Amino acid sequence: MLRHLSILVTIALRALARNRLRSALTMLGVVIGVAAVIAMVALGSGARASVERSLKSAGTNIILISAGNYTRGGESMNIASGLGAATTLTTGDAEAMAAIAGVTHVAPGVRTRAWVDAAHRRFFGQVRGTTFNLGEIHGWTVTEGRLPADAPGVAVVGRTAATELFGEGFDAEGESITIGGQRYTVAAVVRTTDPDQDETVFIPLAAGQALLGIGHLQTITLAIEQAGEASRVADEATQLLRQRHGAGRQAMRTPGLGGFQGPGSLMGPVDDFTVKTQAAAQVTKGLYTSVAAFALANMPKLDEVTMQEMSSTMSRAGGTMTALLGSIAGIALIVGGIGIMNIMLVSVTERTREIGLRLAVGARPRDVMWQFLVEAVVLSLLGGLLGIVAGLGAAQMLTLLLEWPTEVTAGTVLMAFGIAALVGVGFGYYPARRASQLDPITSLRYE
Repeated sequence: MLRHLSILVTIALRALARNRLRSALTMLGVVIGVAAVIAMVALGSGARASVERSLKSAGTNIILISAGNYTRGGESMNIASGLGAATTLTTGDAEAMAAIAGVTHVAPGVRTRAWVDAAHRRFFGQVRGTTFNLGEIHGWTVTEGRLPADAPGVAVVGRTAATELFGEGFDAEGESITIGGQRYTVAAVVRTTDPDQDETVFIPLAAGQALLGIGHLQTITLAIEQAGEASRVADEATQLLRQRHGAGRQAMRTPGLGGFQGPGSLMGPVDDFTVKTQAAAQVTKGLYTSVAAFALANMPKLDEVTMQEMSSTMSRAGGTMTALLGSIAGIALIVGGIGIMNIMLVSVTERTREIGLRLAVGARPRDVMWQFLVEAVVLSLLGGLLGIVAGLGAAQMLTLLLEWPTEVTAGTVLMAFGIAALVGVGFGYYPARRASQLDPITSLRYE
C-alpha cells in the first residue's frame, strides 16, 4: 500500500512539474488561505492571552495575606482590631498555602523603604524581598532581560525605579545596584499596572529579610486558578492559618475588611493575620471603614460576580473574533480550493488520451481516480506548507509592525496543515471521479 502510494505521489509530482507556473499559481490560493488561518488564529490567541494577562494584572485572582490584624475605626463597626504588626507569619505558612486546592502560585514577602544606589544616581524607594514568581501572579510585562530564578545577588526593577536609577531609555539589564551595602545585578526591568510596583525594586526573599534583620514574613500573595473561587480559597487560607497559629477558640465569622474575625473582647482571640481578596480590596479602596464594611456586607459574592461578568465578556468577545477571523480565512481557503478544482478539470481534459491509454492497458477506474486525487492533495499540501511558513512570518510581522500580540501553537500549525489536506480531497474528488468515468475508446480518439 505504501509503495503504491509513493508511486502515485511520484507521478503527481512529475505531472505538476510539467506546468510549474500553472501549479504555482494554483497553489497560491491555498498558500493565502492557510497563511490567513494561521495569522488570524495567532491574532485571536494573542488577543485572548493579552486579555487574560490584563485580568491577572488587575488582581481578580489574587489573595493577599498580611501579618497582623488591624482595621482603623473597626471597633465602631464591630470589626476585629488586633495588633497592627505581628511576627508569626512564616515561610512554613507560605508553603502550607500551596496545598490549598486551586492555588497556583505562592509568593512570600517582606518590604521596606531604603536607598538604592546605582553608578551615578540614588533613589529612595520601596524595596521588596520576595520570590520572583510574583511576576506570574501580577502579570508583569518584562521589558528588559528576563525574570530570574530565586538566586542570591539578582534584582528585578520596576520601570519607574529603573528610570530614576539609570535615566530614561537606558538599558538597565546587567547593571549593578547597591541596597544596604549589598550589591545586586539587575536581571530584568518590568512594567506593571500598579504604580507602586513600578516604583519598587524586588530582591530575593532572604536578602529582604536580612536587610530588615527579621526571619518572619510580612505578606503572602496567592494566585488562584479561577478568580470566582477567591472567597472559598480565602476562607480555607484563614482556617489553615488559625490552625497553624493555634488561635484557640475559633472566632465568630463576621465579614469585614480585616478578614473574617470578630472583636477579641467579645468572641475570643482575634487572628494575628489579615486575609483579603484583591477584588474586595479594590472595591473598598479609599472608602471610610463604615462605608467599606457596608459595601462588603451587601456583596458577599463579589468575587463570583466579578468573574462571571469577565468570563461572559471574554466569551462573547472571543466568539465574535473567532467567527470574524474564521470567515475571512474560510473564504480564502474556498477560493484556493476552487482554483485546485478548476486546474484539475483542465488537467483531466488535457490528459484525456493518457487516461484512455491507462484504462486500455488494464488500469482500473479507481486507479485513475486515485492518481488525480493524490495529485490534487499533493498540490494542496505543498501550498499548505508554504502557507504555514507565510502565516508564521505574517504573525511575526504583525507583532513587529503593529505591536499586536500574536500566539502560534503547534495545534494551530497542525490544524492549518489538516485543512489544506481536506481542501485537496474535497475539491479534488470531483475531477478525479470524472477522470475515472471516462470511456477508454472515446478517450483514445480524443484530439
